[in-house]
Amino acid sequence: MSALLPRFPRSAAAVVLVLVGLGAGVGPVQADENSDADWLWPVAGGRRVVEPFIAPAHEYASGHRGIDIAADAGGEVRAPAAGVVAFAGTVVDRPLLTIDHGGGLVTTFEPVASTLRAGEEVSAGDAIGTISTGGHAPAGTLHIGLRVHGAYVDPMSMFGPVERAVLLPCCAPL
Repeated sequence: MSALLPRFPRSAAAVVLVLVGLGAGVGPVQADENSDADWLWPVAGGRRVVEPFIAPAHEYASGHRGIDIAADAGGEVRAPAAGVVAFAGTVVDRPLLTIDHGGGLVTTFEPVASTLRAGEEVSAGDAIGTISTGGHAPAGTLHIGLRVHGAYVDPMSMFGPVERAVLLPCCAPL
């Protein structure tokens, strides 16, 4: 079965895409057990997700095709992994930047004002722009979208393991 799953280069964080059904949906993206490099968090400060990824029921259904993370207005945004700028500009009312990381992985950041141009290479940790305003993301947040071979997936899967939840007792014994 594992021979049927695509392998991505280490520079793209060695992810595995699991297709559900016949292209009807996309399962989780998981870090390959051979991967030793997680993507870099794109903003300074703690990792706080303000609005999580919500997978749509189908390609045209509602959902939240990315995550909104806490970020200081005017703060620097860094490339989470190496790649090539695919787009930098304004779409409708928001400045955004898209990076093609190879292996079918593409990230989009908004609202991000940038002086970079399509075709420029970036390395992991390079400054790619600053938090701006516009779009659906509330002030003080950065929207990060991740597509794998054109399908939107949860970007958090690229930023290392998620802390395991610990359930605590809710009530004192009677």
